[in-house]
Amino acid sequence: MHLATTAPATEPRPAPLSSRLGAAIEVASVLAALGASQLSAALVAPSSAPFQAVADTVVRLSPAGLIEFGKTLELPALGLAKGVADKAGLLVGIGAVLLLGAVLAGAAARRRPLPARLLIALFGAVGLAAVLGSPVFAPPDLVAPVVAAAVGLGVFGRLYAAATRTAASPDTGGPPRVPDRRRVLRGIAVAGLGGIGAAAAGVAFGGGAFGGGATRSRDALRGRITPTRPALALPPDADFASAGTPTFLTANRDFYRIDTALRIPRLTAADWSMRVHGLVDEELRLSYDELLAQPLLEKTITMTCVSNEVNGNLVSTANFTGVSLRELLLRAGVRPGADQIFSTSVDGWSAGTPTDVVLRADSDALLAIGMNGEPLPAEHGFPVRMVVPGLYGFVSATKWVVDLELTTFDAKQAYWPRRGWARRAPIKTQSRVDRPRSFETLARGPAGTVTLAGIAWAQQRGIDRVEVRLDERGPWLPARLSTQVNLSTWRMWRLDLALAPGSHFVQCRATDATGATQAAEPTSPIPDGAAGRPGIRFEVS
Repeated sequence: MHLATTAPATEPRPAPLSSRLGAAIEVASVLAALGASQLSAALVAPSSAPFQAVADTVVRLSPAGLIEFGKTLELPALGLAKGVADKAGLLVGIGAVLLLGAVLAGAAARRRPLPARLLIALFGAVGLAAVLGSPVFAPPDLVAPVVAAAVGLGVFGRLYAAATRTAASPDTGGPPRVPDRRRVLRGIAVAGLGGIGAAAAGVAFGGGAFGGGATRSRDALRGRITPTRPALALPPDADFASAGTPTFLTANRDFYRIDTALRIPRLTAADWSMRVHGLVDEELRLSYDELLAQPLLEKTITMTCVSNEVNGNLVSTANFTGVSLRELLLRAGVRPGADQIFSTSVDGWSAGTPTDVVLRADSDALLAIGMNGEPLPAEHGFPVRMVVPGLYGFVSATKWVVDLELTTFDAKQAYWPRRGWARRAPIKTQSRVDRPRSFETLARGPAGTVTLAGIAWAQQRGIDRVEVRLDERGPWLPARLSTQVNLSTWRMWRLDLALAPGSHFVQCRATDATGATQAAEPTSPIPDGAAGRPGIRFEVS
């Protein structure tokens, strides 16, 4: 009897990938992970998106010098002003790191998948650590980073298997079948584009593009924020806008924005509440409706950012409507020794405000809910923010505020003081030249004169005079001042001068109502605000 023998079947080896295909698979997997995490975060806990959490961690851990440099960035060509360009730049930078890492790891996975899987796992671990380290972490925040890792690894596994799978030919001895390249490319496209679409949907959903609660909540408040005591009407000569100064009130869309928030918190008025606790006789818990039911005050206040350089534009004025912060603290009963009001935003940012400034009898400090006759814009703190005149914003102007703790400066350090900035930061006496702009050419009027104009501010003290000097020689000339609205606002100046054609250099200096004149020696904003006198080179034709 003849027994036929056959060679045992051999398992075909996986087909190696090209570096480009491996990179494409890894990039698509990372995009799918990011998209799934962004969408799941929007549905469960918007603050838990790992991409944003990592960016927030970078901001939270960065040294003061780096953050201060970021504040100076602006990209006018892209419509990105100071306070926004740095955030966009950081997000783009993190995205570039993810993309580059995915390309390199995917290329290294052409023969075995371990490098690509390790990178996805590393990205997942970093995202999870960032979420866990958030000052406002809650258990539901774990969903998004877990989804990111699971989706990233799952998509990579399927695409990699499809791209490397081979099978023996049904005809004995025939060549193995190779993967269907078109099918693999379709899978890569679906995963990548699906991830981008899910991320866009998550961002839009979290930001209220689908009838989000925060947007509806703010719209529902229009017409309901009516001050019991409105601000005084502005005098007709409160500004010299026709001569080149800003209008006295800054439109909400033009009001400067400086903060560390990479994404604008989206709280509804119904969801907002604030705790007042610490060294107080009675702990308070306030809802938005309770604030709205209290007497609402409207105050005209100029705010200034500590990062404002000499002749900078980080200063604006608005009518703020809200509840007296002083009255609220008196109601809680501040205990002796509580020299700091430690305020915390819903995103974990913190500021330390000197208690004695807020408790002064003439304090205009507010828990503000309205701005220029509207509910606070989202980017300026909706539903509620702090506004304390006379102090730079980093110690007084917490947006999206949800917690006030009465404590001491020795017991707790807020965000910026931990980085070497001052504890107490009263606004310095400053002025600015608005007309002319640097290297602008001014035409002489019929009498051979040109108009110079600008603003000055010394909140809570008021401006007594502004003087102008030409070409770094000669006397300081007194400028004409606009009518002073109150001690918490800026004041405009203008001066009409007969000047010869040619190049000129103008300087200005302000003196406040206490007799203190703007410092001549230039200093940087760190640790308590810039000093110096602005100078502008210009031409007269």
